[in-house]
Amino acid sequence: MAAASRLLEEKPGTAVRMSDIARASGVSRQAVYLHFPTRADLLIATARHLDQVLNVDEQLAASRAATSGGERLDAYIDAWGNYIPQIYGVARAFLAMEATDEAAAAAWKDRMDAMRHGCEAAVRALAEDGDLKPGFDQEKATDLLWTLLSVRTWEHLVQDCGWSQQAYVEAMKYMAETALVA
Repeated sequence: MAAASRLLEEKPGTAVRMSDIARASGVSRQAVYLHFPTRADLLIATARHLDQVLNVDEQLAASRAATSGGERLDAYIDAWGNYIPQIYGVARAFLAMEATDEAAAAAWKDRMDAMRHGCEAAVRALAEDGDLKPGFDQEKATDLLWTLLSVRTWEHLVQDCGWSQQAYVEAMKYMAETALVA
Protein backbone atom coordinates (compact mmCIF):
# COMPACT_ATOMS: atom_id res chain seq x y z
CA MET A 1 0.00 0.00 0.00
CA ALA A 2 2.95 2.29 0.65
CA ALA A 3 4.22 1.58 -2.86
CA ALA A 4 0.77 2.24 -4.33
CA SER A 5 0.54 5.54 -2.44
CA ARG A 6 4.00 6.57 -3.62
CA LEU A 7 3.20 5.71 -7.25
CA LEU A 8 -0.09 7.63 -7.11
CA GLU A 9 1.71 10.72 -5.81
CA GLU A 10 4.52 10.43 -8.35
CA LYS A 11 2.21 9.99 -11.34
CA PRO A 12 -0.98 11.97 -10.66
CA GLY A 13 -3.58 11.35 -13.32
CA THR A 14 -1.89 8.17 -14.53
CA ALA A 15 -3.68 4.91 -13.97
CA VAL A 16 -1.33 2.96 -11.73
CA ARG A 17 -1.60 -0.71 -12.66
CA MET A 18 -1.50 -3.70 -10.35
CA SER A 19 1.70 -4.81 -12.10
CA ASP A 20 3.29 -1.39 -11.40
CA ILE A 21 2.42 -1.73 -7.72
CA ALA A 22 3.66 -5.31 -7.57
CA ARG A 23 6.97 -4.33 -9.17
CA ALA A 24 7.42 -1.35 -6.83
CA SER A 25 6.63 -3.61 -3.85
CA GLY A 26 9.00 -6.37 -4.93
CA VAL A 27 6.27 -9.00 -5.11
CA SER A 28 4.54 -10.81 -7.94
CA ARG A 29 1.36 -9.51 -9.51
CA GLN A 30 -0.32 -12.74 -8.38
CA ALA A 31 0.66 -11.98 -4.78
CA VAL A 32 -1.02 -8.58 -5.05
CA TYR A 33 -4.17 -10.18 -6.48
CA LEU A 34 -4.14 -12.75 -3.67
CA HIS A 35 -4.63 -9.93 -1.14
CA PHE A 36 -6.64 -7.53 -3.32
CA PRO A 37 -8.97 -9.23 -5.80
CA THR A 38 -9.54 -6.00 -7.73
CA ARG A 39 -7.65 -2.81 -8.38
CA ALA A 40 -10.48 -0.90 -6.70
CA ASP A 41 -9.95 -2.98 -3.54
CA LEU A 42 -6.25 -2.12 -3.58
CA LEU A 43 -6.80 1.61 -4.14
CA ILE A 44 -9.44 1.79 -1.39
CA ALA A 45 -7.10 -0.08 0.97
CA THR A 46 -4.28 2.29 0.00
CA ALA A 47 -6.34 5.37 0.83
CA ARG A 48 -7.46 3.84 4.15
CA HIS A 49 -3.87 2.84 4.90
CA LEU A 50 -2.80 6.44 4.38
CA ASP A 51 -5.44 7.47 6.94
CA GLN A 52 -3.93 4.98 9.40
CA VAL A 53 -0.35 6.07 8.75
CA LEU A 54 -1.33 9.72 9.22
CA ASN A 55 -3.41 8.78 12.28
CA VAL A 56 -6.61 10.43 11.13
CA ASP A 57 -8.44 9.17 14.23
CA GLU A 58 -6.09 11.15 16.48
CA GLN A 59 -6.53 14.22 14.28
CA LEU A 60 -10.33 13.89 14.60
CA ALA A 61 -10.29 13.20 18.36
CA ALA A 62 -11.11 16.78 19.39
CA SER A 63 -14.09 16.86 17.05
CA ARG A 64 -15.41 13.54 18.30
CA ALA A 65 -14.98 14.58 21.94
CA ALA A 66 -16.62 17.99 21.53
CA THR A 67 -19.42 18.77 23.95
CA SER A 68 -21.37 21.18 21.75
CA GLY A 69 -22.31 21.41 18.10
CA GLY A 70 -20.37 24.62 17.59
CA GLU A 71 -17.27 23.11 19.18
CA ARG A 72 -17.63 19.98 17.05
CA LEU A 73 -18.03 22.00 13.84
CA ASP A 74 -14.98 24.11 14.64
CA ALA A 75 -12.83 21.11 15.59
CA TYR A 76 -13.93 19.13 12.53
CA ILE A 77 -13.05 21.96 10.16
CA ASP A 78 -9.72 22.38 11.92
CA ALA A 79 -8.94 18.65 11.64
CA TRP A 80 -10.13 18.12 8.07
CA GLY A 81 -8.81 21.43 6.76
CA ASN A 82 -5.34 20.65 8.11
CA TYR A 83 -5.52 17.04 6.93
CA ILE A 84 -6.01 17.94 3.27
CA PRO A 85 -2.36 19.00 2.68
CA GLN A 86 -1.22 15.68 4.13
CA ILE A 87 -3.29 13.62 1.66
CA TYR A 88 -3.22 16.02 -1.26
CA GLY A 89 -0.78 14.01 -3.40
CA VAL A 90 -2.97 10.91 -3.38
CA ALA A 91 -6.19 12.96 -3.52
CA ARG A 92 -4.92 14.80 -6.60
CA ALA A 93 -4.17 11.47 -8.27
CA PHE A 94 -7.66 10.12 -7.55
CA LEU A 95 -9.30 13.36 -8.69
CA ALA A 96 -7.33 13.31 -11.94
CA MET A 97 -8.33 9.71 -12.66
CA GLU A 98 -11.89 9.52 -11.33
CA ALA A 99 -13.65 10.40 -14.61
CA THR A 100 -11.92 7.65 -16.58
CA ASP A 101 -10.88 5.10 -13.96
CA GLU A 102 -13.61 3.22 -12.08
CA ALA A 103 -11.21 1.90 -9.43
CA ALA A 104 -9.86 5.36 -8.63
CA ALA A 105 -13.41 6.73 -8.57
CA ALA A 106 -14.43 4.00 -6.11
CA ALA A 107 -11.47 4.75 -3.85
CA TRP A 108 -12.16 8.48 -3.94
CA LYS A 109 -15.87 7.93 -3.23
CA ASP A 110 -15.01 5.70 -0.27
CA ARG A 111 -12.87 8.40 1.32
CA MET A 112 -15.27 11.25 0.52
CA ASP A 113 -18.14 9.24 2.02
CA ALA A 114 -16.09 9.02 5.22
CA MET A 115 -15.42 12.77 5.10
CA ARG A 116 -19.12 13.41 4.52
CA HIS A 117 -19.90 11.30 7.58
CA GLY A 118 -17.77 13.71 9.63
CA CYS A 119 -19.66 16.67 8.17
CA GLU A 120 -22.94 14.95 8.98
CA ALA A 121 -21.88 14.39 12.60
CA ALA A 122 -20.98 18.06 13.03
CA VAL A 123 -24.30 19.18 11.54
CA ARG A 124 -26.24 16.69 13.66
CA ALA A 125 -24.53 18.05 16.79
CA LEU A 126 -25.57 21.59 15.80
CA ALA A 127 -29.15 20.43 15.24
CA GLU A 128 -29.25 18.55 18.56
CA ASP A 129 -28.16 21.75 20.34
CA GLY A 130 -30.87 23.71 18.51
CA ASP A 131 -28.15 25.76 16.80
CA LEU A 132 -28.69 24.79 13.16
CA LYS A 133 -29.75 27.85 11.20
CA PRO A 134 -33.48 27.90 10.40
CA GLY A 135 -34.26 27.02 6.81
CA PHE A 136 -31.69 24.23 6.68
CA ASP A 137 -32.53 20.61 7.22
CA GLN A 138 -29.65 18.38 8.27
CA GLU A 139 -29.20 16.85 4.83
CA LYS A 140 -28.87 20.18 3.02
CA ALA A 141 -26.62 21.56 5.75
CA THR A 142 -24.41 18.47 5.40
CA ASP A 143 -24.35 18.92 1.62
CA LEU A 144 -23.23 22.53 2.04
CA LEU A 145 -20.52 21.75 4.60
CA TRP A 146 -19.25 18.79 2.56
CA THR A 147 -18.99 20.99 -0.54
CA LEU A 148 -17.39 23.87 1.34
CA LEU A 149 -14.70 21.55 2.72
CA SER A 150 -13.96 19.75 -0.54
CA VAL A 151 -10.39 19.12 -1.60
CA ARG A 152 -11.12 21.12 -4.76
CA THR A 153 -12.05 24.19 -2.66
CA TRP A 154 -8.78 23.83 -0.71
CA GLU A 155 -6.90 23.40 -3.97
CA HIS A 156 -8.41 26.54 -5.51
CA LEU A 157 -7.81 28.73 -2.48
CA VAL A 158 -4.43 27.46 -1.27
CA GLN A 159 -2.78 26.20 -4.46
CA ASP A 160 -4.30 28.51 -7.08
CA CYS A 161 -4.97 31.69 -5.09
CA GLY A 162 -1.99 31.45 -2.73
CA TRP A 163 -3.89 31.52 0.57
CA SER A 164 -1.99 30.33 3.61
CA GLN A 165 -3.16 27.14 5.29
CA GLN A 166 -4.20 29.12 8.36
CA ALA A 167 -6.18 31.64 6.28
CA TYR A 168 -7.96 28.76 4.55
CA VAL A 169 -8.96 27.04 7.81
CA GLU A 170 -10.11 30.29 9.41
CA ALA A 171 -12.15 31.24 6.33
CA MET A 172 -13.84 27.81 6.24
CA LYS A 173 -14.73 28.12 9.93
CA TYR A 174 -16.16 31.59 9.33
CA MET A 175 -18.11 30.51 6.24
CA ALA A 176 -19.52 27.39 7.91
CA GLU A 177 -20.52 29.26 11.05
CA THR A 178 -22.09 32.09 9.05
CA ALA A 179 -24.00 29.69 6.83
CA LEU A 180 -25.04 27.02 9.32
CA VAL A 181 -25.16 28.34 12.89
CA ALA A 182 -28.25 30.17 14.10
